[in-house]
Amino acid sequence: MRRLDGRLIAGWMAVALSTAIACFWAYWGIIENFHEGWYFASWLSNVGLMFAQYLSPMLVFVAVTLVSIFWPRLGGSLYILFAILAAGFFRAFSNAATFLIIMPLIGLGALYWYGRPQPRKIAAALAVGLPLLTLIIFGAEPAIRVSQRHDDGDRQARLVTGNGVELVWAPDGPGWPQSGADWFTAQQACQYLSDDGFGLSSTPQDIWRLPTVDEAVRSMTRYGRNSEGVWNPETAKTTYEIKPDKESPLWNVHSQVIYWWTATEVNEGHAYIIVYDGKVWPRSKQFGPGYLGFRCVKSPVQSSRIQVQSCSSGYGKSVHRFQECGLL
Repeated sequence: MRRLDGRLIAGWMAVALSTAIACFWAYWGIIENFHEGWYFASWLSNVGLMFAQYLSPMLVFVAVTLVSIFWPRLGGSLYILFAILAAGFFRAFSNAATFLIIMPLIGLGALYWYGRPQPRKIAAALAVGLPLLTLIIFGAEPAIRVSQRHDDGDRQARLVTGNGVELVWAPDGPGWPQSGADWFTAQQACQYLSDDGFGLSSTPQDIWRLPTVDEAVRSMTRYGRNSEGVWNPETAKTTYEIKPDKESPLWNVHSQVIYWWTATEVNEGHAYIIVYDGKVWPRSKQFGPGYLGFRCVKSPVQSSRIQVQSCSSGYGKSVHRFQECGLL
């Protein structure tokens, strides 16, 4: 009887640990899915990316946990196999990987090999239900937010005014690429960008530039209106009356880019980036993943401010609208 109790305890410990890990991956996956994913125009493509990239760790843990509950030795062997594969993959980070990944997987394998959680149906229901509940709780708000994003489909140069800033933001092209770049590449692209923003010249034009952190923060929007952002350089913090989002006229909702470089340097090796939700972080200038891009800016031609205001009623008008008014 004592031996049976020990196996029962070991089995439920294994279920609790593996379900907790699955819940963690459910939380991380659904948050990241709606933060950096869900950018395709096709709903099916977004769902496919969500399951293939962001929810796959959760699904794997749930599946192996179910196998381990009903076939303990097979499931335990799978966990040990994962530990061996992890040891080979993370060999360059042996210390951290050993304590955070490899040893927990071996421990789970041993617990399932020895343990017998009873009743198995309840264990299986918890192993599936708790990660699903985590997905619903933490995925509801971002799913609603993403579904309500403002996108006017205008990827032309945009004159964005408000909150003390008036800038023309580059059109889709070399001054607003839909792929990543490091800080030096971004700086050079803006420096060589032609006046219309559609091509790179062979010599520096010095018409366009990267926005400063202050300009970017003050230009952030939500629901087509300025978010009233303020940048505090002393604390390196931002505040907003309305939390901004990945929306027009600044951001392309169908681009993988969710961070932009700014012209504001932290030191010789680092500069600030801004997230579509308004956060600001320092990053190495040599950092250039696919989701970190840039958008060049320039000052509009200063004609009569009264003319500009009368012609540009509204927020984020396209530059061609101002050309029609004779202001650019």
